[in-house]
Amino acid sequence: MRIGILGTGGMADALGTQWRRAGHEVLAGSRSGGLREAAEFGTDAVLLALPYAAVVDVVAGLEDVLRGRVLIDCTNPVGPGFALLTAGGPAAAERIASAAPAAPVVKAFNLCHVDVWRLTPPVFEGRPLAVPLCGDDEAALTVVRRLVRDLGCEPLNAGGLDRAGLLEAMAALLIGLWVGQGADAQAIAPPLEFAGPSL
Repeated sequence: MRIGILGTGGMADALGTQWRRAGHEVLAGSRSGGLREAAEFGTDAVLLALPYAAVVDVVAGLEDVLRGRVLIDCTNPVGPGFALLTAGGPAAAERIASAAPAAPVVKAFNLCHVDVWRLTPPVFEGRPLAVPLCGDDEAALTVVRRLVRDLGCEPLNAGGLDRAGLLEAMAALLIGLWVGQGADAQAIAPPLEFAGPSL
């Protein structure tokens, strides 16, 4: 695949490095130069690895180039005090979709610190890391599922883009517990057999 990355920070480097290792072609650009080139390059997918404060404006400015591109949103709209900046909606992913209405958006890769994405592969206690995905376009989801598996992870269907806000709120909660309190946030979820009856 040809993957463009908007951004050159930690997430861009970690995911880009892993995808190159899996045999994909990757080109990253920063806000100081190369964003349009990266967007044009990403004929199969474009990872939005920019700060939330900048990403909607950048996507709107590249809307002509991004038409038909699969946009992968890994941003987290988390502010001081681990507050969710999009509380009350719409979610960051939905704002991105509005800024580039001709490009399908998939929310993914937003729940883990950049160092997790540098692991080859991210496997913990024998279990590959699960990556929830939210999106409305099945073809776009198929692309992102492959990219998740190329990291050694397992994709999870978390619903349509209207549920992306739940992933973003989950990130705000987890970051607050992990970083703010040093808590073992993973301990809040019991094993599957204790999760209750299926609905």
